[in-house]
Amino acid sequence: MAYLQVQTSAVAAIQSISSDPIVVLLLINLLLLVLGTFMDMAPMILICTPVLLPIVKAFGIDPVHFGVLLILNAGIGLNTPPVGTVLFVGCAVGKITIREAMRTIWPFFGASVVVLLLVTYIPALSLWLPGLFH
Repeated sequence: MAYLQVQTSAVAAIQSISSDPIVVLLLINLLLLVLGTFMDMAPMILICTPVLLPIVKAFGIDPVHFGVLLILNAGIGLNTPPVGTVLFVGCAVGKITIREAMRTIWPFFGASVVVLLLVTYIPALSLWLPGLFH
């Protein structure tokens, strides 16, 4: 990725779309939510961090804030089909179908998305604890 200058190209591509950090955070969240439906947490972190971290730094977004957003998005992805590792394990343990689980999980999924949006647009929610040690 360093040889192909993926980070520089990614920063330029995002800057051509918008220069507003709020829009950039929305785009990153949408990307991570979509990737979370197809990827497990560890590979998503390993692949997305080196590409997206230079973007968030270029827009003045705190790297710790980005890390919290990445983990929240990946956590939501673990409960979302078609991959949804946690969803499949829960269904196996509870001996229910994915359809039955999805019918009851929607309120919690909605609450997770609301928390994601709150943490995304109110950075103090994720930065107050690290700020105590700074």
